[in-house]
Amino acid sequence: MKTLLALLGLTLMLNAADGSALFQKCAACHGQKAEKAALGKSEVIAGWKSDKVLDALKGYKAGTRNTKGMGALMKGQTATLCDADMKVLADYVAGLK
Repeated sequence: MKTLLALLGLTLMLNAADGSALFQKCAACHGQKAEKAALGKSEVIAGWKSDKVLDALKGYKAGTRNTKGMGALMKGQTATLCDADMKVLADYVAGLK
């Protein structure tokens, strides 16, 4: 059982992209360290907790979040992210300060 869980964990890690690589798509608007208000509209996301980032990403992808009119743009940005990638990205952003 432990071996199966270890293999599952390894598979998830290999399938999830590196947070830094995922964030490069975000950096154009949010800044390299998430220090910018994207397009002068969003909050600065550097320092957000991982669960807050993850909730935002999931909401944008689902089309249920439209903070400051950014819903459609962010829906497109998050469309290709799987749950594992969103978690990796959320953890990466949470580490930016």
